Amino acid sequence: MSCCVIFGGAGYIGTNLARRFLETGRFTHVHIADIRQTSLDGRPGITYSNTDVRRPIPAGLVPDTPSWIFNLAAIHREPGHEPFEYYETNLPGARNVCAYAETIGCDNIYFTSSISVYGPTHGPTEETSPTHPVTAYGGSKWPAEMLHEAWWRSGKGRRLLISRPGVIYGPGDPGNILRMIKAIRKGYFAYPGSQSLYKSYGYIEGLCDSVEFLLDREDQYVVYNYVETPTQPLKELVRTIKDVLGCRALVLPIPLGILLPVSKLVQKTFGARNPIHPVRVRKAATSTHIVPKTLMDMGFPFQYDFRRSLEHWRNVAPEDFGLPTRTTRSRRKLRLERKSGVAESVVKPEELESVDD
Repeated sequence: MSCCVIFGGAGYIGTNLARRFLETGRFTHVHIADIRQTSLDGRPGITYSNTDVRRPIPAGLVPDTPSWIFNLAAIHREPGHEPFEYYETNLPGARNVCAYAETIGCDNIYFTSSISVYGPTHGPTEETSPTHPVTAYGGSKWPAEMLHEAWWRSGKGRRLLISRPGVIYGPGDPGNILRMIKAIRKGYFAYPGSQSLYKSYGYIEGLCDSVEFLLDREDQYVVYNYVETPTQPLKELVRTIKDVLGCRALVLPIPLGILLPVSKLVQKTFGARNPIHPVRVRKAATSTHIVPKTLMDMGFPFQYDFRRSLEHWRNVAPEDFGLPTRTTRSRRKLRLERKSGVAESVVKPEELESVDD
């Protein structure tokens, strides 16, 4: 039996990775260690433990030594936490996961860092570019990378893969990209300043592809950016969203000097949990021009540019965009055909199956 442990595996990336590993048969047992209950608990091949990486991790999480440890555990949402919380979780988490690997004798760790370690990126930024984090999240991720590297250097034959993903999006995720898409469709999205600033995003399916790609290689140490390529200006991303989803809403630029005070007023009126939050506005107005050069040099087959990712997402989870599922569309078609006297056999039985069954 092949086994892996995913710390922080109840989150969006961890849940998708666990599903992928079981689907491809890479691991027959995936243990999810998280302080949140996983939505996969009880499924064949999945086990779960309530594990807080801020505290020492017990050695007996799984009966056998896992072949890989995936450290995805982190406080990352912005806004949502005080600055000290990122350091109080992300640094002890890195130390404790590495100590766990040392204790049980696992020689392989995959760690998710973040493109936030670079800070604002006004030009093409590769893995060899200087790091200059300006947020507490980025400031906690950079030394967490160093803690993992120290673990890697302290033992022969060890492998360490560190990814620096951009904002990850895809089916079932209600994060920044879907928030932007909904704002565009409802007509209240505005360019936060310049339309030409670059934004780098990563599709969840592509990120999972990159994990499997690197696991299949023999590199002992890799640090890589994960974003879809090419990185595009915000104006082109908005145009693609409107085109793929058939939206005609007008999107205009609003100077940041106007947009920020408006967002602060909205925050005071409606509270912190609203889509027009000052932190989100600042993030939207910050360029992230990331280049996944390490993967490009390795010959990684990128399957999704932004358009293809949206088309794939729309096809597998149309309900995320408020569109009818294939089940709904097929049943509506069947009702219309019955009303008009067309034979029921026109609609094939398999067309009535939900896309996410």
